[in-house]
Amino acid sequence: MAELTPKHVFDYFSQINQVPRPSKHEEKMITFLEKFAQTHGLAFKTDAVGNVLISKPASPGCENRPGVVLQGHMDMVCEKIKGLDFDFNAQPIETYVDGDWMKAKGTTLGADDGIGVAMAMAVLTDDSFEHGPIECLFTRDEETGLTGAFAIESGFMTGKYLINLDSEDEGEIFVGCAGGAGTTATFSYQREAVPEGYVVLHFGVDKLKGGHSGDDINKMRANANKVLGRFLYQVWKKYDARLLTIKGGNLHNAIPRDAEATIAVPFKDKESVRVDFNVFAAAIEDEFHTQETEVKFFLESDEPVSGDKNCQAIDNEVAKKLIFALQSIHNGVLEMNQDIPGLVETSSNLASIRTNDDTIVIVTSQRSSTASALSSMCDTIASTFELAGASVEIGDGYPGWKPNMQSKLLKITVETYKQLFHKEPVVRAIHAGLECGLFSEKYPELDMVSIGPTLRGVHSPDERLLIPTVQMVWDHLVEIIKNIC
Repeated sequence: MAELTPKHVFDYFSQINQVPRPSKHEEKMITFLEKFAQTHGLAFKTDAVGNVLISKPASPGCENRPGVVLQGHMDMVCEKIKGLDFDFNAQPIETYVDGDWMKAKGTTLGADDGIGVAMAMAVLTDDSFEHGPIECLFTRDEETGLTGAFAIESGFMTGKYLINLDSEDEGEIFVGCAGGAGTTATFSYQREAVPEGYVVLHFGVDKLKGGHSGDDINKMRANANKVLGRFLYQVWKKYDARLLTIKGGNLHNAIPRDAEATIAVPFKDKESVRVDFNVFAAAIEDEFHTQETEVKFFLESDEPVSGDKNCQAIDNEVAKKLIFALQSIHNGVLEMNQDIPGLVETSSNLASIRTNDDTIVIVTSQRSSTASALSSMCDTIASTFELAGASVEIGDGYPGWKPNMQSKLLKITVETYKQLFHKEPVVRAIHAGLECGLFSEKYPELDMVSIGPTLRGVHSPDERLLIPTVQMVWDHLVEIIKNIC
């Protein structure tokens, strides 16, 4: 780790990964950034929600140059492999190097967006190049609600140009992003006893790839909740089954990697259900054979129910409506962008399912580059659940970021990349959400681009950082700042 370059960037990233920073629990990270600023004699301010802005004065002679804001978010997605005992609120992320990749031991790496924060910190302490006024904005709770960006007040930052450091593909310059919203469905139910002579079966799927619900939604990966719902629908169409519990997924912005359910079926149907499950598992493995090479299915059975009043199921009418809704709900890409080849326009992710004492809560997330299409996608999801008898709440959401192909900052960013690497960068928009959409509402004159090193598997324990691209992005970032000056 000590040999990685640029050294100061990786040193700061290592320090950041010692600081617990789950979304909505960034207090330790806020303190870390404030102490960093104090240690280096840099001016800083923290707003009411916890966004931190650290300022660095211009180099002599560059005081009147346009100000540059470097921006990243301080929180991280907290996902771990099944069965790992790990507390994201207390333990540091354990990283290691595997060839050209940096990875974490069984958890998300935190490079989204820890490596962007580390680059901004390195700029603040690097006096080897000329620059105009620099502000580094570190926002909180980007991953689960964009809380920090929503709360940014006009005048909190003063720069003319903003470079977002939260992208995941070196050599690609992002100039637009999708807007998003969340739709939550709640089924209320009562418990009823499982009939005598039934047998309890517990089954599920895990070790799917998962990934980012925006950036990876077009990669044809299986959604564990959708897979589980498909099998439950087959069972309910064929057998007199009962649903005891169901759960799957975790975060609204992650494609779920595992899901499981507990059901009860007549003892006479036990082996038929087992055979059906094996046939279904083989079909799913074949359907996703290029993407889901490590998928695992499991099925376990208990002794038959014999007058056990403690064996309670979700009332069968609600269970049926829930399962039929899971079968019919849209998941994945709905439309591709008409103007930008390869860009997803509109999508939805069946993110998580949880069984509580008297409710089942299903969280979904929708994204689109077009406001009307986003609204329609939310309505599509909501109406499906409402027809099934659920109560539905659609969140306020966040706006997209409309591309400005005439941007001065974009021109500087493209030209410096060509001079450094003797090749053309790709200029594109992204289906994932970036905070730039919210900044453009509060600061309509702000000129913005987004860059970053190559990351793969974000929002999952497969998250990894391509080490050589960090040096490339660092060199590019420095040249952009120098050219602005």
